[in-house]
Amino acid sequence: MPATDIAVIGFAQTPSVRDDARSEVQLLVPTVAEAIEMSGVDRREIGFTCAGSCDYLTGGPFAFVQNLEAAGAWPPIAESHVEADGAWALYEAWVRLQEGDIDTALVFGSGKSSPANPLELWPQQLDPYYLAPLGVDPASLAGIQARALLESGKATERDFAEVVARSRRAARSNPNAQLKGDVDADALLAEPYFSSPLRRHDLPPITDGAAAVVLARGDKARQLCSRPAWIRGLDHRVDPHQPGMRDLTTAPSATLAARKAGYDGGPVDVAELCAVFSPQEIILREAIGLPEATEINPSGGPLAGNPVMAAGLIRIIEAAARIIDGSANRAVAHATGGQLLQQNLVCLLEGE
Repeated sequence: MPATDIAVIGFAQTPSVRDDARSEVQLLVPTVAEAIEMSGVDRREIGFTCAGSCDYLTGGPFAFVQNLEAAGAWPPIAESHVEADGAWALYEAWVRLQEGDIDTALVFGSGKSSPANPLELWPQQLDPYYLAPLGVDPASLAGIQARALLESGKATERDFAEVVARSRRAARSNPNAQLKGDVDADALLAEPYFSSPLRRHDLPPITDGAAAVVLARGDKARQLCSRPAWIRGLDHRVDPHQPGMRDLTTAPSATLAARKAGYDGGPVDVAELCAVFSPQEIILREAIGLPEATEINPSGGPLAGNPVMAAGLIRIIEAAARIIDGSANRAVAHATGGQLLQQNLVCLLEGE
């Protein structure tokens, strides 16, 4: 079986909200059940389960173990976990399916950012000698990246505002979006800076949420889904951890991941990019090589809802949904991890 004969056939996600009173398990149980129900796979037939989450965010070692309750206590499962976004769990499941002894897999990702202050939490994961002592939070780092983009002449602050305005407008048709509305770039530019040259709307909202996907291979996918979203290529690459060691106006690992996934810059109907800060969409469009006509983040993207550890998996879900419903025939989905687009995953999806 070729690696391109694996498809997304079922999916589900929670609405993106802040301060969800439910635990990660409570978020995941109905989400996993909905994805399995959509796929038509009997739970007992799922050959492999892989979850993505962050013990560091949850605040306890091996916290991910409790999330397995969402997969069910019976029958016994073959499972794995990645300390990363659920998109990387999907990558592991995709590789596992290529072994050929199973034909279905369940993937899910989840995270709750609201119980903590992300601007204080995430700096603790940076290099402990040179970065963490500086207290550079994600917004501050993103401000440095945005400044580099402005000084390079590749973008303007209006370009950032236009990304936000389009994302908010697109999110109006997304029932799972957290931030949506008809906003004007001029009004956005009139708002004060949060981390110059970024304003508050250039940052993602604090979000709790979960997502799940069911994969199937070959004839099993065709049997269960009238129009599977075939994964034609999937790859992830990483750049240096130290921001000072790379050009922050580019994303070489995204370029390489896209090429290794088989995307050559040709026509694509939809691209779901995990641009957590508005300037990053501009960087990713260039890095991946998306044509001007490509519809970017019709879901609203992470600027409309950013459940950490599920946001990347949701980009794959949103792209696959448009393949399955027939509104698109070729789509690119992207996920990122680390600071300032350090690690990037690209998934190329197509209809039959």
